[in-house]
Amino acid sequence: MAKEGPDWDGLLKWSIANSDGTRSTRNLSEGDRKWFMEAMQAQTVDVVKRMKEITLVMQTPDDVLEAQGVTSADIEDLLDELQEHVESIDMANDLYSIGGLVPLLGYLKNSHAGIRAKAAEVVTTIVQNNPRSQQLVMEANGMQPLLTNFTSDPDETVRTKALGAISSLIRHNKPGIAAFRLANGYAGLKDALGSDNARFQRKALNLVQYLLHENGSDCGVVSELGFPRIMMHLASSEDADLREAALRGLLELAKDRIGESNGGLAEDGEKLKQILENRIKGISEMGPDDLGAAKEERQLVESLWNTCYNEPSSLREKGLLVVSGDDAPAPDVAGKMFEPPLRAWAANREAATTTATATNDSSEEKKEAPPLLLGFGSSSRSTEEQNSSRTQE
Repeated sequence: MAKEGPDWDGLLKWSIANSDGTRSTRNLSEGDRKWFMEAMQAQTVDVVKRMKEITLVMQTPDDVLEAQGVTSADIEDLLDELQEHVESIDMANDLYSIGGLVPLLGYLKNSHAGIRAKAAEVVTTIVQNNPRSQQLVMEANGMQPLLTNFTSDPDETVRTKALGAISSLIRHNKPGIAAFRLANGYAGLKDALGSDNARFQRKALNLVQYLLHENGSDCGVVSELGFPRIMMHLASSEDADLREAALRGLLELAKDRIGESNGGLAEDGEKLKQILENRIKGISEMGPDDLGAAKEERQLVESLWNTCYNEPSSLREKGLLVVSGDDAPAPDVAGKMFEPPLRAWAANREAATTTATATNDSSEEKKEAPPLLLGFGSSSRSTEEQNSSRTQE
């Protein structure tokens, strides 16, 4: 039975034989050229064509797909593939042109939780740092199903993925932020903070911190909804990332001077101080490795204490604000392995030139320096013999 698919073993052997540097270059024969092009084209994917094919599947009614034996797992696999294609901003924008954006947004309402979650992931990839696709999703009313899934979907994974998509959709997008606020998005964020899912809570806290940073006037709304007390509670969490996210949110509230109440923190000033003192105590009991990992938390505790109480925290007095290794760069384990050859050659060449220059300068200094006559002539001769011996060695 003939082997199906391209002859990858043959292609590999051919490539090695023709690029190992042991033989001079030669023109390919017509047979070799044809075989090589067929092997390569067999694995070449026309991305736009493939995205059109996926779009046709997304546009097909569910009952037709089921009749053809297409399962929800198959759809999730197609969405996985689509997500890879739209990682390119050009391809992400092309999805709208080929008619794929609207059916993708329709999958946010699919009856299968896995498809709803995966569709939100694809939307996240499409709109992330992409103003054009952010606009297209907003115009296609993509915010509405995302908000619905975020606030009321029975599956928490779907809610988390929807929140991630919303965060990417409204970031650096003023119309998106306005739509989120008008849709009572802050109430949804408050509900998310009450979840038992740390990842869901972190995503909510990160979005709250971003919104407060962009719109200081929202501090009043957040305070009225009771966010400060929830954040204080989460600042004592055993999850380090969750603690840091809560501290960042509290710091944004503390910086608010509009109402001269530190974003609503003044009412719970003593409680906040107790929480910060507990965190300082916990940091003081950390070992060197944990202290290094808690660098951001140490800085947040110090900044929050300074902002709220106009004085440094005891972290500074204890020498824990800056510890050994904080400013040391991470070790470059793989840098030399992955350094571009040309750059590596240039660096080595420069180093060699520098070494040679230094050697020449040193030799000239030795020639120009007047001889030091210490002791008898025999000693001087002995020194020269020793130097000659070292050179030979």
